[in-house]
Amino acid sequence: YHDKIPLKTGYAAKGVRVVPPATVRKGAFVEAGAILMPSYVNIGAWVGAGTMVDTWATVGSCAQIGRGVHLSGGVGIGGVLEPPGARPVIIEDGAFLGSRAIVVEGVRVGREAVLGAGVVLAAGTRIIDVSGSEPREFKGYVPPRSVVIPGSREKRFPAGTFHVPVALIIGERKPSTDQKTSLNQALRDFDVTV
Repeated sequence: YHDKIPLKTGYAAKGVRVVPPATVRKGAFVEAGAILMPSYVNIGAWVGAGTMVDTWATVGSCAQIGRGVHLSGGVGIGGVLEPPGARPVIIEDGAFLGSRAIVVEGVRVGREAVLGAGVVLAAGTRIIDVSGSEPREFKGYVPPRSVVIPGSREKRFPAGTFHVPVALIIGERKPSTDQKTSLNQALRDFDVTV
């Protein structure tokens, strides 16, 4: 590799499991106990202990990934350098992001929230809680323990009415959700190498 910024090394001494060709640029912090499958962590990012950054996931510049988070295969976490952004993405402790979920533009995902596969969240994305008798709307923030799936809503344009993407909060994380998202933790608890 050849870059303007050197790559981090010495993972074993730091207590971080890294599977080639995972890449972490100097200036990023990866806490002991994190697991990086073939993935990329950019400068200024923070990745907490017990977090799994799965295959082809990307953690953008200055993004903050809490402890015990699972970033599934192909997850994209936006950074603040290109294009310049004012706030980093924050993924709080215990959150689970399904395959190919994308979180950008300073969105904050609350503690233990679950984003289903393919959820896309940007600062302007409407996040609609449809789990109660009346919808509640958020932008830039997913409340703790929310279970979120991709959705759409109708929007009128000069050329007609079309569906635009939204994210739907369909409920709260519960024990059955935890069972579906806990395989990696079970493997760690029993020291099973995969």
